[in-house]
Amino acid sequence: MWSLLGGGREPQDATLEHTVRRELAEEAGLHIADLTPFGTEYASDDTGASVPIAIYAGRWNGDPRDLRLTEGVMLAWFAPDDLHRLRIADTTCELVRRHAASRPANASSTASQSGPSSHEERRPASPHGTVLNVIGVHLHLERPDGTVLLGLRHPDSAFAPSTWHVLAGHCEQESAVTCLIREAREEAGLLIQPQDVELVHVVHHVDHAGDQLRMGLFFRARTWTGEPELREPDKCTQWKFWDPTALPDNLVSYTRQAITKIRNGDLYSESGWPA
Repeated sequence: MWSLLGGGREPQDATLEHTVRRELAEEAGLHIADLTPFGTEYASDDTGASVPIAIYAGRWNGDPRDLRLTEGVMLAWFAPDDLHRLRIADTTCELVRRHAASRPANASSTASQSGPSSHEERRPASPHGTVLNVIGVHLHLERPDGTVLLGLRHPDSAFAPSTWHVLAGHCEQESAVTCLIREAREEAGLLIQPQDVELVHVVHHVDHAGDQLRMGLFFRARTWTGEPELREPDKCTQWKFWDPTALPDNLVSYTRQAITKIRNGDLYSESGWPA
C-alpha cells in the first residue's frame, strides 16, 4: 500500500520533529529545510489502545527516483485528486486532502509562475495521465475432457455477487505466478508448481467508466494436485467444471470473453472500454 514516510520515536530523539527528520533521512536520504506541525492523527495498536501520530508538512521539489530508498519499494508524486486510484488507507487520503484544502487558493498558480524551481515543473515521476492498474491473476484450470473450473461467488461478495468466475486474486508484494499458486492453495486447496504454469491470455478491462483500471492475467496449469475444495466459503460457495461451449449465463463478462479467446489461441483482448 502507498503511505507517508515516517516512523516511531526513539530514545535519541529530543523532539517529534527530530523523529520525523531522522526517519526522512534514514528511509530516503531526505533533508527538508522547513517542517511545520500540521496535526495529530490517531491509530490503534495491537492491543486496541489509541496511538497519537504527529503529522508534519514540508516542501520538496526533487525527483523521487533520485532518492536512496531504504524502506518500501518506490516513491512517487501523486495529486490529491488521484488518490482514489491507489491502494491507500482512507485516513491517509483524508489527511492529504485536508492539507491540500488548507493551502491558499492561488498556491498552485503561484507555484506555476515561480520559475524552474516550481514543484509542478520539476516533478518528473510519471508522464501526464499515467495511472496505476490493478494486476489480477486468474487460473484457467482445464481437465482432459476440456471442461474448465469456475466458482460461484458468495451473494454478499463486493464483486460479482452470485456470479460464476474463475479462481482469481490480486497480486500483493509478490510475482504473478507466486500469487496464482498462493490463491489456488488458499481458495481451493490446489497445489500447483511454478514450472507447470503458462500464460494463456491477458485482458485489459474496466468495469465502468471511471472505475479502477485492471490487467487480468490468465494462467493455465498444465498439471496440479488435489480436487477443488471450498477453503473460503465466504468468497466462493461452489466449485464446478463447465463445458466451455455451455457456460453459465451468470458469468463475469470478461471471464467469458477470456475463455473464448483462450480456446481460439488469442493472447490479448480488451473489455469494458468505450468504443
